[in-house]
Amino acid sequence: MKGKIKNKIILLEDLAKKVADYKKAGKIVVQSHGIFDLIHPGIIKHLNMAKSQGDILLVTVIKDKDVRRGPGRPIFPENFRVESVASLEQVDYACLVDDEKPFECVRRIKPGIFAQGQAYKERDRKIHDKIYEEEKEFYFGKSKIYETGGFSFSSSQIINNFLDIYPQETSSFLKSFARKYSFDAILDQLNHIKKLKVLLIGDGIIDEYHYCEAMGKSTKALLVVHKYMAHEIFAGGAFIIANHVAGLCEKVHLVTLLGKEDSKEEFIRGALRPNVDLKFFYREDGPTICKKRYINQYLNQKLFEINYLNDTYIDEDCESNIINHLNSAIPEYDLILISDFGHGFITKKIIRVIEKSSKIFAVNTQTNAANAGYNLITKYNRPNFVCLDETEARLATQERFSNIEDIAKNISKILNAEYFIITLGKRGSIGVSRNHEVNLTPVFSTKVVDTVGAGDAFFAFAAPCFAQGMPLDLVSFIGNAAGALAVQIVGNKKPVEKYELIEFIHAILK
Repeated sequence: MKGKIKNKIILLEDLAKKVADYKKAGKIVVQSHGIFDLIHPGIIKHLNMAKSQGDILLVTVIKDKDVRRGPGRPIFPENFRVESVASLEQVDYACLVDDEKPFECVRRIKPGIFAQGQAYKERDRKIHDKIYEEEKEFYFGKSKIYETGGFSFSSSQIINNFLDIYPQETSSFLKSFARKYSFDAILDQLNHIKKLKVLLIGDGIIDEYHYCEAMGKSTKALLVVHKYMAHEIFAGGAFIIANHVAGLCEKVHLVTLLGKEDSKEEFIRGALRPNVDLKFFYREDGPTICKKRYINQYLNQKLFEINYLNDTYIDEDCESNIINHLNSAIPEYDLILISDFGHGFITKKIIRVIEKSSKIFAVNTQTNAANAGYNLITKYNRPNFVCLDETEARLATQERFSNIEDIAKNISKILNAEYFIITLGKRGSIGVSRNHEVNLTPVFSTKVVDTVGAGDAFFAFAAPCFAQGMPLDLVSFIGNAAGALAVQIVGNKKPVEKYELIEFIHAILK
């Protein structure tokens, strides 16, 4: 990289200081912000118009980890993208920034003018509605928003039309789907979910990721010795599902179980969204469930897992207290979600209460190492919506090799569910309705970081869509899109945000 270009690329902290100095000197600073994956004529025109509004043009480029605009994005890694931007004559400074919270860098830099591109002007008004209405002042402060005009190009549209991101089958599906459902129609449906009142009951789980580095074979035992490097703690299980749903719906009530000793309640409360209303019950004979995974940091491969739990059923007193609470709470909610990990919390009596009292209830029974073969969907009667993975569906029917469509139809008939969806990993999902409609949706993910929590994200987004009355193909589409975003997140580090889902859908339907 030439010295002149290299000197234009600086850190965010340094950029904020330079901007403050320029403003003191009476200079007008203009900021543009985005991915800048492809430098096409629309971007050049946008930057030229942005530069014409002031004395200094700075461009903030979103880091790879926060790019969830669509499949295969970014095409080019962050160091190439920021160098390409810095190579443009009209750009004075370029900077790589986090974008986990949209436009956070604008708030920190405080430019005189924020230049908004023509291609994204309407898209961002729809996707980031809160930013443009309720929180505009917080992010942009006194910065004037300047919308560059003229003709526009979209990088997503260019990529979708000219680069083979998806196999032919998936591309054909998306073109057909886009003819049936416009982006605006899907956005309108998602926005209507906001008023849905949801009660979630399920096993809350603390996920710990311990990162290690292999040192070599032990001289005294047949094992590989690892060196501890770092660790992260996430709120998983029903906790992450609550966070997913709370991004869609204003009112979410979580009913879950903690251990009496070392409950980790403070961490859990801090990890949940403010609009998640909590009702904890406690068991005397076991801990809050914690699953520790040990991971080779270099290869990003899981080595082994240790579970801290008591997976026997809760005692009768605790069960009675839960049932009393559900009897009084369930009538207030439009949708009851059951996230059943089979760890002793959701008993047969609790299931019967939910079945009897719910307007609509949706179930996800999970198979894991602690319950394989024992936590089957068939213990539920007439659920409205069910979501399982392929292994869970095959165990429920004891059909190891049968055609998956036949299995889906069989379980749907046994349960008499309105919608029954099986997630199929790389093969997408298959859905069956009570009126015998069968829907196949391909997978949308092109980059997989971690599959843990992908099924939870699918369930958390698909179930409210079902409760809102969306057709099976649209419910499956939205669930698959949420799953594609979830596999790009390490464990349950963060929920899939509504704006990320909308951006992703906007990109793949272009």
